[in-house]
Amino acid sequence: MDLTRYVDDLQHRLATAADAGGDDARELAQRLTAPLDAAVRLVLLDALSAAAGEISADLAPGSVDVRLRAGEPEFVVAPGPRPVAGNPSPGPVPSPTPPPVPTTTDADGATTRTTLRLPDHLKTQVETAAAHEGVSVNTWLVRAVAAALEQSAGPAATRPGVPQRSTNHVTGWVR
Repeated sequence: MDLTRYVDDLQHRLATAADAGGDDARELAQRLTAPLDAAVRLVLLDALSAAAGEISADLAPGSVDVRLRAGEPEFVVAPGPRPVAGNPSPGPVPSPTPPPVPTTTDADGATTRTTLRLPDHLKTQVETAAAHEGVSVNTWLVRAVAAALEQSAGPAATRPGVPQRSTNHVTGWVR
């Protein structure tokens, strides 16, 4: 999706509004349009991401994600499970109860946006796993990271295959 048309339209509207303010306003608007380009693109991308999240909630177990390729957003639709041949409406697919999304957040409840680059084949597997559990890719990844951190935070003695380290030697087991 090319955002240039929308950014240009906003710049044109800003210039038109500045025309009413005279030469000083017009000059100020011209100086502001270039620095605003990146900010406007980020705001539009944020709006598209929020819209994709709302659409995903309505499409569950399918999902819509926004990817940034070559500086432009593109939508990726992951449909939910397809009906089995001969049984057009199998109903919901039973799945194990997914673990709850961790509730640990900052004191103000804030979240942080992080860009994660995955190989295409791994992204496809993540999308499939998320669709199977009926959650968004983001929710699935948050759960996976939380589970991995929870597992690694446990005492090493209770985790099989993790050697105990001391200053003189390493103990453990090998298969």
